[in-house]
Amino acid sequence: MGLSVPQAMLIIVVSRILIAGFSTLIAWIGLKWHIGFTVQNRYSWGMRGSFIPLLQRIMLNFIWNAVQFPIEQESGSLKGDVQDFFNLGSLVTGWNGGRLVAVCLTAIWPSYARIPNTFSPNFPTTTEQFVGFVVFWFLSTPFLWLRPEKFKIPFLVVCTWCGVGMLAWMIWALATAKGVGPLWNSGQNVPANSEWNTSWLIMAGINQSIGGLAAGITNGSDFSRYARRRRSYLWGTFGSCLVTGVLVSLIGLVTAAAAQKIYGEVYWNPPDLLMRIMDNGKGSSRSRAGVFFLSAGFAFTAMFENICGNTVAGGIDLAGLFPRYINIRRGAIITFVAAWIVQPWQLINRATTFIAVLSSFSVFLAPIIGIMACDYYILRKRRIRLTHLYRTEMSEYYFTKGFNWRAIPAWLCGWAPTIGGLVVTVRGDARPPRALVELYYMAFLIGFFISGVLFYLLNILFPVADMGQMDPIDVYGTFTLAEARRVGVTPLDDSTIVGEALAKGSSGNDYNFKGKDVEVGVTS
Repeated sequence: MGLSVPQAMLIIVVSRILIAGFSTLIAWIGLKWHIGFTVQNRYSWGMRGSFIPLLQRIMLNFIWNAVQFPIEQESGSLKGDVQDFFNLGSLVTGWNGGRLVAVCLTAIWPSYARIPNTFSPNFPTTTEQFVGFVVFWFLSTPFLWLRPEKFKIPFLVVCTWCGVGMLAWMIWALATAKGVGPLWNSGQNVPANSEWNTSWLIMAGINQSIGGLAAGITNGSDFSRYARRRRSYLWGTFGSCLVTGVLVSLIGLVTAAAAQKIYGEVYWNPPDLLMRIMDNGKGSSRSRAGVFFLSAGFAFTAMFENICGNTVAGGIDLAGLFPRYINIRRGAIITFVAAWIVQPWQLINRATTFIAVLSSFSVFLAPIIGIMACDYYILRKRRIRLTHLYRTEMSEYYFTKGFNWRAIPAWLCGWAPTIGGLVVTVRGDARPPRALVELYYMAFLIGFFISGVLFYLLNILFPVADMGQMDPIDVYGTFTLAEARRVGVTPLDDSTIVGEALAKGSSGNDYNFKGKDVEVGVTS
């Protein structure tokens, strides 16, 4: 892109603020009602219509579980490169996590880097890379049996390990180079013949940054529903986005700039620089020991990010699609094994257009986020009837044969203006229509607001009956006493349930409380 360091950091800071905001907007639903992505789409799309966003998420989980890595949509993008070097959220996972394992193996056995390639020259990978992927895959397997609510301690360990490693690496690079290289002081260098001025390039960078995490934004409730306190989620989200996210990118830039002064070229991919530090295994034992602990920390971070963000998320989505046959663990295992079906080595080395489309999939996800936000905050005024989320024909969320038709045109219109820009960008047209590319550079915000506004208008013109209703009783024991009071429902308590429900009034729905069939007002 030719942007300067301050401009690249501006993109990172602004995008992190927006990511934290959009994430909280969606995850707040899980914080209050303790429901995940698969369930919360039912009141917006309908019981069957919810499969539309759900299937998109499942497809992404299958593929990104196999290969998730930084993709630059603009060659030479300083902003993209800074984020790529150190990014705990998208650090080389899946197939490329195997590269970090290969670095570890080379640090232990230097001859590993020179292992003969036993594959055919036409096969899109080498024996060294393939073995690294297999080892990475098997090391990840035991963690599939770890419940999502138990992720806290392992994440603290690997994040601390990785964070200390990043700081140590930066300090070593600065001490060895005795300062930063010319990259740090490089000014704006937008080509004179470029059709895009600095403002548009910054807008494109912000859109790319938000879009890269759009899939995680959509299913934020899958994990926020486990939070004990709302402020715990807020501290974690805004702290990781605004503090850790910015610092990690800054540390990556400083390290890459110092390494440029040492080796004479810029390395943006951590495995490449780690291999150069130990001279492909020919370096000293001290350098190999340092590289081992760094690459191991990054590999474990990539492993847990992949398991949490892709494998478990895929398990949750599959459990929502086939609840009778698949639970979260079975779904996670299916998603995990699907890595072999996807064959990431083929995607990375051959299907570059396919990967580029996936990296821009926020074109389709942003409208979903807009519909979710509009429906919950504006139309339903943050009120949901939980019991109707788990019924079929008797549910007010069944709409028309299981579909809320209002969501479908709202979603289609959200990505229709930007799909043309996606096509010409991925296709690499030499001189694409400027209007299409400009729309694409704002795809996330355009999709979010168009779908949200249109969904609101359709609901005003064709109103849904009983919108914004909620159960008078905490039927499933979802809330603590404090939460029940805050939400405004009667806690699930055998001694007071019927009397309090009668005092509040009821719609006459049948419930089952702790094994007792109760129609409010009539006990049996």
